[in-house]
Amino acid sequence: MPAKIIRLDPRFDQIVLKEAVLEKLADGFTWVEGPVWNRAEGYLLFSDIPNNAVMKWTAGEGASVFLKPSGYTGDAPFAGIEPGSNGLTFDRKGRLVLCEHGDRRISQLEKNGARTTLADRYQGKRLNSPNDVVF
Repeated sequence: MPAKIIRLDPRFDQIVLKEAVLEKLADGFTWVEGPVWNRAEGYLLFSDIPNNAVMKWTAGEGASVFLKPSGYTGDAPFAGIEPGSNGLTFDRKGRLVLCEHGDRRISQLEKNGARTTLADRYQGKRLNSPNDVVF
């Protein structure tokens, strides 16, 4: 049975078309978060947190690995259950910005593939596990 949208408040119709339907784009993941749509290039990115990967979904192609590792880049095995990135967004220049649980930072992915740390401390203390980000 297909999933359906239950509308509890008529104001919801102002932001979601009445004809809207739910569609499963991909499956086989344990825990995903942080979706962000790349409007310029027409694809969706989302974090596959336990697998330390950012996945890319494109119409007609489905899901594939976009970035791995996504949140923990150390050499030693990760001791926790949340090594990967979580919240994702794009900055004004189109660079991907990631909340990295494992490396305990917020970084941006440069066009050449390098990562630049934007924040890893607050009031001198290391971030714990950054979760969401917005500009």
